[in-house]
Amino acid sequence: MLTLTSPVETWAHRVRAGVKLALLAVATTGLFVLGSPLALAAVLGVIVGLYLSGGTDFAIAGLRLLRPLWPFVLIVALWHLWTGNPVGGLVVILRMLAAVGLANFVTMTTRLSDMVTIFQRLARPLQVFGLPPRRLALAFALVIRFLPVMLDRMEQIGASWRARSPRRPGWRVLVPATLAALDDADRVAEALRARGGAG
Repeated sequence: MLTLTSPVETWAHRVRAGVKLALLAVATTGLFVLGSPLALAAVLGVIVGLYLSGGTDFAIAGLRLLRPLWPFVLIVALWHLWTGNPVGGLVVILRMLAAVGLANFVTMTTRLSDMVTIFQRLARPLQVFGLPPRRLALAFALVIRFLPVMLDRMEQIGASWRARSPRRPGWRVLVPATLAALDDADRVAEALRARGGAG
C-alpha cells in the first residue's frame, strides 16, 4: 500500500530522487510550451522508450497505470470534436498522456522514503508559518502513492459489481469505494503509529 515503486530494477532506480523530480518539473513545464501534435507525439515516443529501457514487464506495468486516464481522454476528445477543434483536443490528450507517463515513471523508480526526504526539504520554508515539514512531506508522498491505488480499487469494485449484476455499477460503487478508502487510511495510520508517527 505504501509504495508503487516497481520491483523490476532499472537504471532509473539508481538516479537520485532530487534529480528525477527536478527533471520531471522541467519536462512537464516544457510540455506546455509545445503546441504541435507532432512534437508532443515525438516526446511521447521518447517516454515510451524510457519505459521500454526498463524491460517488457516494467513497460507493461507503466502502461497499466495509464488505464485510469481513458475517461478523461474520451471527454476531451468528444468535447473538442463537438467544438470543431480536433487538433486542439489531440494536443491536450498527448500532453496529458506525456505528463502522467513521466510522473508515473518517476513514481515507479523512486522509493517512498526518498520522496519524503525531498518534499521535507522543499517544505522547510513553511516551518515559519507553524507547518511541520515532515508531516507535509508525508502527506504529499501519500497523495502521490494513494491516487493510483484508489483508482485501482475503484476498478476492482466495479469489476466485482459487474460479476454479480447485469446493470452498470454507476453511483452504486461510491459507498463501498469510500469505505475502502477509509479502511486503507485507517491501516496506514496504524502502520505510521507503529513506526513512531509522522514526526
